[in-house]
Amino acid sequence: MTQEDDAGGGLRERKKRETRVALSQATIRLCIQHGWDNVTVEHIAAAANVSVRTFRNYFSSKAEAIAAGHLERMLRIADELRARPATEPLWDSISCAVQAQFVPQGETGTGAPRDQRWADGLRLMLAEPALQGEVVKANAAAQQELAKAIAERTGTDVARDVYPKLVAAVVGAGSAVAVEHCLRADPPAPLALVLREVFDQVVAGLPTP
Repeated sequence: MTQEDDAGGGLRERKKRETRVALSQATIRLCIQHGWDNVTVEHIAAAANVSVRTFRNYFSSKAEAIAAGHLERMLRIADELRARPATEPLWDSISCAVQAQFVPQGETGTGAPRDQRWADGLRLMLAEPALQGEVVKANAAAQQELAKAIAERTGTDVARDVYPKLVAAVVGAGSAVAVEHCLRADPPAPLALVLREVFDQVVAGLPTP
């Protein structure tokens, strides 16, 4: 295979990933705006400016499209972790990588999280039975990809060693706890601060309060 073939293959994969992201984002946006039961695949395809056939080439359902957003975020966290300085402590790198993907750019941790309508819509979607199975599958795939990045960073083997898979599971669980806490908090809690608290607690060994 030539260098041009490699470049072409990389470009095709990048475009496919971009299309998946666009479809996932369109599905999430429409379901929040109009309600789960009021959104069809035709609506999503039109919003993303693609055909229904194209949507079906990527996803079997709108539930799978929504869950793909979580997987994509975790893939970006893995990419970010690989790009962090090799001399940086692992959990500092993980915390920075997670916050780079969960916290809107420019948020300092002192402002309010996403607006109430978005939060209410997200709660409704997470309560949808059709979405639960897809979220479980996306979580499994996300943890596997993150474990690979952690194995590369720590010189461990993702197939033989427990450590990278354990750390990936902790990162996934900690991020989910932070997001859920922010969604339910009254008054609203800034996600940046909660994520920082979660990983500070993990690094400290989860001491009894």
